[in-house]
Amino acid sequence: MKMVKSLILGSAAGLVAMSGAQAADLPVKAKAVEYVRICSLYGAGFYYMPGTDTCIKLGGYLRADTMVNTGNDYGFQTGAPDGAQNRLRNNFTSRARMDLTIDTRTATEYGVVRTFADLVFTWTGGSYVGAGSATAGSATLYNSTTSTIGGAQLGVYHAFIQFAGFTFGRTVSIFDAPWQSYPAGGPDTLPGGSNHVTGVNQVAYTAQFGQGMSASIALQDPTVYDTTNIFNLSFPGGVSPSITAGTVNFLAGYGAPSIGAGMVAPDIVGAFTVDQAWGLFKLSAVAHDNHASYYGANEATGHPSDKWGWAVQGALSIKNIPTGPGDSLNLQGVYTDGASRYNFQSLFPTTISMFGGSSIAYQSLGFAAINDAVFTSVGGAAGLVNSGLETVKTWGFRGGFTHNWDPYWASSIYGAYGALQYGDLAKTAICGVGGVGGTARTQLGLTGNCNPDFNVAVIGGTIVWTPVKNLAFTLDVNWTQLDQKYSGTVDITPPATVAKPRALYELKDQGAASMLLRAQRNF
Repeated sequence: MKMVKSLILGSAAGLVAMSGAQAADLPVKAKAVEYVRICSLYGAGFYYMPGTDTCIKLGGYLRADTMVNTGNDYGFQTGAPDGAQNRLRNNFTSRARMDLTIDTRTATEYGVVRTFADLVFTWTGGSYVGAGSATAGSATLYNSTTSTIGGAQLGVYHAFIQFAGFTFGRTVSIFDAPWQSYPAGGPDTLPGGSNHVTGVNQVAYTAQFGQGMSASIALQDPTVYDTTNIFNLSFPGGVSPSITAGTVNFLAGYGAPSIGAGMVAPDIVGAFTVDQAWGLFKLSAVAHDNHASYYGANEATGHPSDKWGWAVQGALSIKNIPTGPGDSLNLQGVYTDGASRYNFQSLFPTTISMFGGSSIAYQSLGFAAINDAVFTSVGGAAGLVNSGLETVKTWGFRGGFTHNWDPYWASSIYGAYGALQYGDLAKTAICGVGGVGGTARTQLGLTGNCNPDFNVAVIGGTIVWTPVKNLAFTLDVNWTQLDQKYSGTVDITPPATVAKPRALYELKDQGAASMLLRAQRNF
């Protein structure tokens, strides 16, 4: 026992001696620890980065979604396999998302220098694709290849620098209303205005005039979010001009996709805003260049000249209305000519195909296609010529009203409407001589009324429960209606991805309901 105590005491003495020797090597006075300090210059949540005069704020949210009666994030049932309304489509889809924002600001002699980034980490349940048969290419496989549905994705919604009134990088468009395409909640497929909620690359300048008035101008990249289609209508379904009933897949559009691969001009955007205590008014305009490829396979065949399209939008928000504190009414309307994305916004599908029931045919079908411009060429269907670009015209509106019942409960109603109209060139190429009302055009092979114009309407409502601050549970339900101008029947072979046989289908308006259940914690 005495030997054990001697060993312990000897070890302790050795450790004390070692620590003393190390202490002798240290500076006489240790450097003071610099603690994080609150930065009150830019609002709550900012802190000085240690050792700098830059303030930083971290924020974001964590969200869990379940979407019912839809196979995409939160939109109506269209395309393959959603629009098939059979055993290939999802009855629900789930999604979990983490959003992280990083906001830094530094005061300089030129004003505040700001950087902002919004990083999104998402896992979506996805779906299976394929008809599930033994036929080659029809086996059922998990679909994790798309950019929005299936598996994990990393997204960058915003990444910009602001300095002396300029914005460089990725953020929402100055054309947009402040609520994007959600005037009081709603699905991701509301028509009636633009939507760049996930950001768009741009260079912008904003001048402040005081009393909440400002004006902005921007050069904006249209490649991903602000271009729909340019179709060469001489090639129905994007294939050979030799048409036989039942063979043309016009569900993917009315012609060959013919956007010029090289973008030659940015969208030019301008906006004027009045933002005051009573609410907000914003007037926006944009010029959009339509740039097509060649009439044929190469440059020797020539090409249509570029044609500029445009859009104008007005937005109005009224706050603190007599119905109660915090209530709001948001309204907007838009008209486009050759710039359809500014009405049928970036999350809206550019082709629509929805199947349903029928009493006179195998099933019913509603379909539509959205374009910025169209043209025809000699190399396609007989009787057509090398034409210039004909722009497509659209108009629409959306609005929503939100009422706060108490600090814990709020509800809203919303609606949206979008209409698209083709010109004479398009209607003649699609429907034959006479355009609207023509019967038996070989491109579509339909018997009945032929008119590619269409309208889309959406109506819905939302209930939000906030039991504690920054934690919300949402129920959102909506109905989407496709009002097509076709009628009669058509003999087609739908694509294998919808598992439909070649049959006679009735051309008929279609509708669909969907629902969102969401839990979200902001921080």
